[in-house]
Amino acid sequence: MSQEEIAREAIEHALKALRKRHLLEEGAHAPAFIALARPIAHQGSEWKEKAESLELELQQCYKAQSRLSEQLVVEVAESRASKASLQEKEAAVADLQKELTEKRDECSQLTADLEEKIKALELVVSENKEIRAQLEEMSIRAKNAEAESKVLIDRWMLEKMKDAERLNEANALYEDMIERLRASGLEKLARQQVDGVVRQSEEGAEYFVESTIPSACKSRIHAHEGGCASILFEYNSGKLITGGQDGSIKMWDTNTGALNHTLHGCIGSVLDITITHDNRSIIAASSSNKLYAWDVSSGRVRHTLTGHMDKVCAVDVSNSSRHVVSAAYDRTIKVWDLQKGYCTNTIIFPKNCNALCFSMDGQTICSGHVDGNLRLWDIEKGKLLSEVAAHSNAVTSISLSRNGNVVLTSGRDNVHNLFDMRSLEVCGTLRATGNRVASNWSRSCISPDDNYVAAGSADGSVYIWSISKADIVSTLKEHTASVLCCSWSGHGKPLASADKNGIVCTWA
Repeated sequence: MSQEEIAREAIEHALKALRKRHLLEEGAHAPAFIALARPIAHQGSEWKEKAESLELELQQCYKAQSRLSEQLVVEVAESRASKASLQEKEAAVADLQKELTEKRDECSQLTADLEEKIKALELVVSENKEIRAQLEEMSIRAKNAEAESKVLIDRWMLEKMKDAERLNEANALYEDMIERLRASGLEKLARQQVDGVVRQSEEGAEYFVESTIPSACKSRIHAHEGGCASILFEYNSGKLITGGQDGSIKMWDTNTGALNHTLHGCIGSVLDITITHDNRSIIAASSSNKLYAWDVSSGRVRHTLTGHMDKVCAVDVSNSSRHVVSAAYDRTIKVWDLQKGYCTNTIIFPKNCNALCFSMDGQTICSGHVDGNLRLWDIEKGKLLSEVAAHSNAVTSISLSRNGNVVLTSGRDNVHNLFDMRSLEVCGTLRATGNRVASNWSRSCISPDDNYVAAGSADGSVYIWSISKADIVSTLKEHTASVLCCSWSGHGKPLASADKNGIVCTWA
């Protein structure tokens, strides 16, 4: 039974009791009233007052009933609101209990995961300790290997020095024989029999002739649009090969100045070119981060060598025509197998390389860098063999002499240095008033008889030095723009030069 019903019954019960009491009083006094009507007539007024009092009391009871009813209604409304609130709170308590259960389950799962992570961390820590121990052991081995390598390099350098001394003796013997044979008219026979300055390793190689000092422009060719950054002659031939900003490779007859052949397929500017010693393949370094290798006879691209992350600015090929080395502005030198067309080794260094060349042994390369240093590398092991500060500014060119004993470097400090390959000591320094190196890839060259050096200048001149006298013997003026590169024919003449406007001049 609800509280409302209980309150209603209590009020009705109180009203019934009050009526009953009133009736009982009236019944109790009725006989006496009849019997004593006359004697007690005077008491009627009292009863009337009593009746009025009772009626008033009844009215007050009705009023009390009304107030109680209103209070009951309020209490019933409050009871209902409390009941609804209680139900909401019970539902909220149920939700909280459910959430608490979920959180407890989640906490249990996280605890289990934490235990697994702790076990995994302990395992990693133990593995780390083992790896550290292995690293320490490997570090010790590496130090020992480095020490052994240094000893071996010292021994190798000593052997190279001995070989160089023997080669010098052979060269001296050769020069002595030439002097004696000149008198008897057998100079040509002596050149065929003695392997001194010229190497006749390739089939069909022509014999050495002395270089002439050029003095006049033989031909002027508009070779490329936008400039010509690299030129070279075929081995034992008078054909000139040029590479330009227009991305083409062109082959010229220097006797007539006629264009013989054009190779297409290079994307980007040609920054450097080289040719195999059998004249069958031409390799170009390009600004598109790639190298291109053409088959000369078919004129088709044989290989596209990819792997550099920035422009490739220097390239050279070994005497065996098997390996190619390239340098790019991604601070790497890559060694390529030309027959298979893929990279076999990568050398990483801290400063960009502008120029490089192979040594005569085909295993060592020389590289010139923007920090002015000349470095020697073992391409098979990728190890730095030696390093020397060649210039106070960036090295722009490296050329090896025909006998392999001297390397020529040119730098942005406008100095041309000759280094002894055996000791990397300076054996000659060439400079001239007005000679200014035009760019970071300005190429100089040594004459085939190793007697002269040619280098272009920003003022459009080509300077010729005598190595023995360390002095200018000729200054050639024909170009109207900065001269970027020079190349000397293996026949001793002509000399070729190219400028920023794409003009190529041959000199005789």
